Amino acid sequence: MNAAIRAVVRGCVYNEMQIYGIERGYEGLIAGDIRELTVSSVSDIIQRGGTMLHTARSTQFMQPEGFKRAMDMLENFQIQGLVVVGGDGSLTGGLKIGKAGVPVVGLPGTIDNDLAYTDFTIGFDTSVNTVLAAISNIRDTSSSHERSTVIEVMGRNCGDLALYAGLCGGAETVLIPEIEPSINDICRKLIQGKNRGKMHSIIIKAEGVNIPSQELADIITERTGLETKVVVLAYIQRGGSPTGRDRMLASRMGYKAVELLKDDIGNRAVGIRGMEIVHYDLEEALDMKKEYDESVNNLAEILSI
Repeated sequence: MNAAIRAVVRGCVYNEMQIYGIERGYEGLIAGDIRELTVSSVSDIIQRGGTMLHTARSTQFMQPEGFKRAMDMLENFQIQGLVVVGGDGSLTGGLKIGKAGVPVVGLPGTIDNDLAYTDFTIGFDTSVNTVLAAISNIRDTSSSHERSTVIEVMGRNCGDLALYAGLCGGAETVLIPEIEPSINDICRKLIQGKNRGKMHSIIIKAEGVNIPSQELADIITERTGLETKVVVLAYIQRGGSPTGRDRMLASRMGYKAVELLKDDIGNRAVGIRGMEIVHYDLEEALDMKKEYDESVNNLAEILSI
């Protein structure tokens, strides 16, 4: 997100547009935590994870009184356009503001990669690489102790993080919310691996899969006789220095947001298709349904034999 903020701020300064930063999202907007930003405000942040403006959930914004206060605050500061970086909830809030009369451009910032209108979201690539580093470390221990390990990663409704990390990390099994898991298939694959001399196994499981990780590990141990441990990566996946790919993506998207607002084009969602930065009607973008990439899932299955 910091790379996106940097691109928006410096893009606005370059185009002689006044730019403000709102601390802690909609909660900060309601409270008036708004400050003018300059070129130096965003120095030395492109390599930092997270967001210099901080973030917070806001129940107030969901209420009529809180929303009115947010709109009044935008009026107080004479803000004529808003860039929102976040996931489905943040962009839905932005749509609400856009419908109320302030042009909004949404940038997809979520490690789950669960927004359908864009191939990739800001933060996804960094999280995949963070999970890969964890898999490598865990693999050393699993191999030494000759055990299986269930690694739980984020992804309540979308399994992209598990799928990409599992494929790139050489996992024996990848479990995603979009596909009902087969305990028989999992156990059979692990036993077959053991029979051909495999010393350890890695199972990547998205948190949204409908079986608790510890329960899955217990079943595997019971059915196969293989000692199976659970590692929940949790918020480790959300931090760390962003990858070059994420910095490039966020910078391109951030400046596109500036160009749209400069041209008086609002209520858009910026994304990427292939190598091209694209934008869609914000409401239509949020209505698109995310589908997992079957070809990636099939490739993960083929390469894990």
